[in-house]
Amino acid sequence: MNIEVPIINAFVDGQRGGYPAGVVLDAERYTTAQKQQIAAAVGLSETAFVSPSREADFKLEFFTPHRQIAHCGHATVATFSYLRQIGVLDRSESSKETIDGCRSIHLDGDNAYMEQLAPSYQRLTSVQRTALLASLRLDEKDLLSGAEPRVVNTGNGFMIVGVKDAQTLIALRADLEAVNTLSEQLDLIGFYLFSPETQAAGRQAGTRMFAPRYGINEEAATGMAAGPLACYLHDLLGQKRLQIEIEQGHLMPTPSPSLIDVRLQQDSKGRVKGLMAGGRADVREVRQISVAI
Repeated sequence: MNIEVPIINAFVDGQRGGYPAGVVLDAERYTTAQKQQIAAAVGLSETAFVSPSREADFKLEFFTPHRQIAHCGHATVATFSYLRQIGVLDRSESSKETIDGCRSIHLDGDNAYMEQLAPSYQRLTSVQRTALLASLRLDEKDLLSGAEPRVVNTGNGFMIVGVKDAQTLIALRADLEAVNTLSEQLDLIGFYLFSPETQAAGRQAGTRMFAPRYGINEEAATGMAAGPLACYLHDLLGQKRLQIEIEQGHLMPTPSPSLIDVRLQQDSKGRVKGLMAGGRADVREVRQISVAI
């Protein structure tokens, strides 16, 4: 069977870059096994499958080439920005149903923003910290002063690690097998490393993302990780701004510049109680996929 799959670049920075996701509409006609086949044939880190929902505006299921995952930031932004661009969505508020609940979606022009939960923070043991540094081939002197590595979860767990400058991020060569091992132990999507140095003025962090547990050596844009980082910057590093712009993909060996905009909500004590993370997406191509279904 031949299937047309739009490939959408999410979190584009200006007129370039971003991170591609496949978007399959009318996906209720496929079984779970068939969706996995299609995602493998598309071959991107994630493909979103869009079906009708009784609980939200749309049901979204996310598949890597190897497995189904609960959430995917860039595929969510790709899907809802695309639905807006083709005229399926004509209002500013929408919602998605996923395998672990419903989330709100906000549309601002062609920009799409997805809801994430209030953050939880987990300290590392001394053994875990040693394993973390070894997996990244870093020394204590390479870390950002005052930024203790933490596991942060706003719906999915990520290891947030601050390094002292952009050059340290550029030079970093992670031991992906060791990253995978620690990710398995702590039930993480991956490691999100950041530096306060950015390529464009007025932004708050430059990042790199490693997720070998999900078959992703490095990712150009990760909306589900940018949310935890924004919470970390606000709650733990004292950056008391409610809009945080995060660059990703600029410092990869093969750059694909991405920009993730995170908008935080505070509780009465000034801590993050929720957030919306998003950006803009552009159609890159429409790919013809052949699968034996």
